[in-house]
Amino acid sequence: MPYAVFMSRPLPPVQKPQEPQEPQETREPLAQPVLLEFGTGEDEPCLRADAARNRARLLDAAARLVAEHGAAGVTMEAVAAAAEVGKGTVFRRFGDRTGLLRALLDHSERKFQAAFLSGPPPMGPGAPPAERLRAFGCVALRRAADDLELQLAADPGPARRFAVPARQVQYAHVAMLLRQAVPDADSELLAHTLMGYLEPALIHHLTRQCQMPMERLQAGWHDLVARITSTEPPR
Repeated sequence: MPYAVFMSRPLPPVQKPQEPQEPQETREPLAQPVLLEFGTGEDEPCLRADAARNRARLLDAAARLVAEHGAAGVTMEAVAAAAEVGKGTVFRRFGDRTGLLRALLDHSERKFQAAFLSGPPPMGPGAPPAERLRAFGCVALRRAADDLELQLAADPGPARRFAVPARQVQYAHVAMLLRQAVPDADSELLAHTLMGYLEPALIHHLTRQCQMPMERLQAGWHDLVARITSTEPPR
C-alpha cells in the first residue's frame, strides 16, 4: 500500500541535503535518501473536503482511544463507534489497523525525517558523519520511548517490517553516513545492525522489562557508533 495513504498532509518543501562527496568504490553506491513525498489535497482529487474531515475525525477518535485505553484499545470497530461512522469507512480510509496506527505516528515521523535530512547539525547536514549518526540514534531512541506503545502496536510484523517506507528512508540514511565514515566497511549490513539497536521491541524490553534508563541506552549508542567508526564518543 502506498505510504501516501497513511499521511495527512505533506511536509513543507525542504532543501536537498548537501552531503560530502564519497570516495569512489567498486561497489554500486547506495541511493541518496530523499524526503518522502506524501501528496497534497491538490494532487489527490479523491480526498475531497468531506473525506479530509472524515479522516481527521477518525484520527481524533483513535487518538482519544489511545489516551484513554492505550494502543490496545484502538480497533477498527472501536474507532468507528467513537467517530460515529460505519466500520467500512474506517477500513476504506486506512486499510487495516496497522495503517490506522501508522497514520497516528505520521506527525512525529515527518518531523524526524525533516530533522535528519535537512535540519541543522549535528543531526542534519554539515556535521561529520559519525557525529550525525550519534545524534540520529539519540533522537530516534527518545522518539521511540515517547511513542513506544503506539509503535509496538503499529509494527506490521516480520514479513513487512523492513518494507515500511519510513524505515527504508531511515535505513538508507544510516547506510549513507556509514559509507562516508567507514568507506571500506559493509555499510549495508552495518546499517541493519545499527537500526536493530533502535527497534521498538528492543527498547520496550530494555526500558520496561529491564528498567534501563534512557541515558544508558543513549550512552550505549554512542559507544557502538564510536567502535564502528573508530571515533571518540562524546564525554
